Amino acid sequence: MSSSTELRILLDSTYILPIIGVEVEGINKALIVLRELGREKKASFYYTEFNILEILGKIAKVGYDYDVVAAGLSLIREEFKLAHPTVEGYMKALDLKRKGFKDLIDLLLYTTSLTRNLLFLTRDTALINFLKDLNEETGNIIYEEDFIEKYT
Repeated sequence: MSSSTELRILLDSTYILPIIGVEVEGINKALIVLRELGREKKASFYYTEFNILEILGKIAKVGYDYDVVAAGLSLIREEFKLAHPTVEGYMKALDLKRKGFKDLIDLLLYTTSLTRNLLFLTRDTALINFLKDLNEETGNIIYEEDFIEKYT
């Protein structure tokens, strides 16, 4: 598959947590599909500094293995591409936050994927439903179950 048809996927933090040693319930099927797409060079994976902020916030609340987290963070930087937000994305996230969605990080991930023309893989039905209720663009979002079904 050529790079022009390669999937460009921004990962929700859920899919990055296992890399730093945090187990996520019910995620194995999605991780297998992601690994296969990566191995076959059918997809490239993106993260943002918002992902890192979110995962650090989660692990700071629980016990963690310093070496595993450090190795995982290094792996993320080496294997994934960093997606930078745009001013348009920041403003869109701010607007959506004002319209009532509580999780600013999820909004920033969504708007970064939207403005950077990336697919956004998530299992966050609250975000998807919120966006649909507002008639916002959701064509860039891949819901986890649909992702597994389509790429298995």
